[in-house]
Amino acid sequence: MRYASLLCLVCLLLLANTCKKTNKLETQLIGKTWLHAFEEDQGDITTYRPNTYDFAPSRGRTGFMLEKGGILKNYSIAPADGLEEQPGTWQFLDDDKILVTIKPEGQPQQRYQIEIVSLENEVLKVKREEVTGDPLK
Repeated sequence: MRYASLLCLVCLLLLANTCKKTNKLETQLIGKTWLHAFEEDQGDITTYRPNTYDFAPSRGRTGFMLEKGGILKNYSIAPADGLEEQPGTWQFLDDDKILVTIKPEGQPQQRYQIEIVSLENEVLKVKREEVTGDPLK
């Protein structure tokens, strides 16, 4: 009986350790509107910053917001240079890969995967790859 408490404690510590990276990443990503900082892109690396960042003037910026429960809000440039919201979903495929599905009204569904290259000091750098087939298999 005295070992049962110790065993439970060890199991909880192991479980917490395996979830730590994803939870930290989720905490940094979720609930913020990330806008494309195209001036900072490098090759196939796309850079995003929170919408609170003091961006240089531009005719519009694309972006997204991840919400709890796998809800995605994708922002494209609207005809009057504002943001037009498109609904979608997201889910982690791996510790640093997210599957994104966008369902624009009256248009075909879009699916792509983003690999998080880095997320430091409110600067998100990702690689985007189009998805064909089912990446969850």
